[in-house]
Amino acid sequence: MAARRPPPGGTAPDSSAGTPHCQTRINSLKYILSKKQKTPFSARGHWSTWPAFGSEQTILGNHKPCCGPEERRSSNKQALLTIPKPRYLEELESYLRKELRSLDLTKSNSQELKLQPYREIFEFFIDNFKTYKPLLSAIKNEYEVTLAHQKKTIRALEPLKAMVTTVSDECTQRMLALQEKEKDEIHTLKQEKQRLLKFIDNMKEEKRSLQAQTKALREGFDQLHKEYGTLLEIHRETAQERDNFCAQLQRVQQNRTPRPNWAKCSEVIPGGAERWDCLAEGKTSEELVDVLLEEIGTGALREIDVFPGWGKGDKVPVYLRHEGVVKNKKLTKKDVVNTLKDVWKEKIALEQQTGERSSLPEFFLSYLQKKYRDAAAMEWSYTLYENMRLCRSNHVLSSFYDVLTGKVDEEHYRGQNQLISNLQKELAARDSSNSGSLTSQQFSAAVREAFPLKRKESIQELVDASRYRLDSTEDLINYVSLFKEDEEGNAAPFVTKLRSQYVQKQEYLRQLENKLGDLTEVKADDLKAAFCSIDPDIDGQTLNTYVGLASQAGRGEPDREAVPVGTVLERLLAGDVRRVGPSPVEGSTAGFEGE
Repeated sequence: MAARRPPPGGTAPDSSAGTPHCQTRINSLKYILSKKQKTPFSARGHWSTWPAFGSEQTILGNHKPCCGPEERRSSNKQALLTIPKPRYLEELESYLRKELRSLDLTKSNSQELKLQPYREIFEFFIDNFKTYKPLLSAIKNEYEVTLAHQKKTIRALEPLKAMVTTVSDECTQRMLALQEKEKDEIHTLKQEKQRLLKFIDNMKEEKRSLQAQTKALREGFDQLHKEYGTLLEIHRETAQERDNFCAQLQRVQQNRTPRPNWAKCSEVIPGGAERWDCLAEGKTSEELVDVLLEEIGTGALREIDVFPGWGKGDKVPVYLRHEGVVKNKKLTKKDVVNTLKDVWKEKIALEQQTGERSSLPEFFLSYLQKKYRDAAAMEWSYTLYENMRLCRSNHVLSSFYDVLTGKVDEEHYRGQNQLISNLQKELAARDSSNSGSLTSQQFSAAVREAFPLKRKESIQELVDASRYRLDSTEDLINYVSLFKEDEEGNAAPFVTKLRSQYVQKQEYLRQLENKLGDLTEVKADDLKAAFCSIDPDIDGQTLNTYVGLASQAGRGEPDREAVPVGTVLERLLAGDVRRVGPSPVEGSTAGFEGE
């Protein structure tokens, strides 16, 4: 217990004074209280029992026998105001108020701090009641012991309180979690209910729809049954006609010319079966006829010793202007191919050096004169010309011949080379390992990237040509070998197919240009009429596609806008345009590729 602090001028019990100073203050308080105020006694000599010390008449005068407790308390309060307090009581109350005001009640043990001043006041009281001091001290001590026991009990219950709080919080959390889970489950069940209701409605609707379809099918079945009877009769008639046609076909087959055995050609072609197989690879019967005629022609050409000169007239090409006979150099196809390739190489190098474009006929003559001198230049010129004229199936010879004679523009030849070069670059870009091979998927993607306007059919043709020598189980395509040529300049089937697609396009567009005539501008209707004229079998969808490509459909009103003929041809050349039906006009299909 903390040391007591006596009230000013008051007394304190000796047993509670911890120091001489405290004892001095208690004695001083007793002295002052005894000197200033004599404690009042009752008429019978006892200590004052204020407020009952007041006159009996004052108390009873304000008392109503039949009043209630509230009225009595109010009456007693008024009586207290008329009776003065004992001085010692006022001293004690004043001390208590002062001590309570000096306390810091914000601390956690504020209740214990408030109890201490009351203890001290009680001890002062006990000290002044000498007669009752032992009893009052015993009462006080019993209270102190009880309070101490209660404190000890409270301290022992603190952990239990924390545990109870924790358990309570956990239970609360569990209850909240269960409530939330129940909410989610209820929400899920409600959604499932709505879904099932909607599903039931859909099933009912589907049932109605199926019933309607069943009814329609029954009606349709009856109609089909009738049609089936009609078709069955038609089938009998058709089968009879088929049998008649089969009999006619058998008679025609017995009388027709048998398909030639091309393998026999290897017996008369120089180089034997190996060379013939190389020449015949990937070619149709019509192309094989051309190859055979070339071999016969070149064989006959080697038997000729001299060529008759064409003269020196203005209509004679500059590289053939000669009077008299010209000696045949009797060159092999390999020599011819190498010479023509070298001519192209020298011409391109010269143009890159000078920055000017030269005429191929004039450069061709100057090249021969520079390399073989004037005397032998005409011999080389005539020999090369005759070989080019005869060998139409060889691309190197035929392309040089067409540009030399002016059948096609040199730009088409350059465009063809640029086309092949761009495709080679695109394939090489896809080959990250530089192995020279790509999968079929990679190869197809590279071709589509190089020719974005080609149709799927054209792309597939090129992919099939690239797999000409591959088994169906092989997936890797050696794209490098697709662009190689043999010593006579013959390309692989892939490059041949690539060139043929453009050759067909060039001939198709040439016929379209001829049909447009002298027009400088053309509208959509005029273009449709021209297409239908040169390609009668063209369908409406393809026709609209070609016209839209030429007039750039979607950029205004193409049906009403006139487009220059040159622009139309350029746009069609950049797209994937081909003939739909057979050509009604016989004509050359020589040309060059470009995209």
